[in-house]
Amino acid sequence: MPEPGTSALVILLPAAEPVLAAARRTAPALVRPGLPAHVTALYPFLPAHELTDEVVDAVRDLTAAVRPVDLRLTELVVAPGFSAIATPSLQPIADAVCARWPEVQPYGGRFGPTPAAHLTVAMGGAEADHERVAEQVRPLLPLAARAAELHLVALDDEGWETRLAAPFGA
Repeated sequence: MPEPGTSALVILLPAAEPVLAAARRTAPALVRPGLPAHVTALYPFLPAHELTDEVVDAVRDLTAAVRPVDLRLTELVVAPGFSAIATPSLQPIADAVCARWPEVQPYGGRFGPTPAAHLTVAMGGAEADHERVAEQVRPLLPLAARAAELHLVALDDEGWETRLAAPFGA
């Protein structure tokens, strides 16, 4: 679990909330609490104490050059200990974020320099748990979604707090 003081850049996808709700009903321990349905552009980002006005301005500059993305959530990918929905149309945004802050390794480098953009549905647990989640989630797909802004969020003792919601194309 992330420590307070951690931050991230995420793209919220409210249209995918039914997917997380289904997973939560099926295997509540496998759905991370705190943030709504989202695709992570960069985690961990900078420590919360380094989120200066200059960083906020850089996030706004980056999002101003990005157009909103209409996407279809179609494919649930299940791997040992992990279920996610692929979001390849959001990969260019995640790549642009990572290119802007090359000193920050996505996921601490665990998945290479450019991890695949995805919406995590469930993490941890046994294969049987993920099979049950998949049975509940797959009938909900496809879903139409719109990626319209990048959120800078920071974790404090109360949970994840939005520090900035930067609209695409603004």
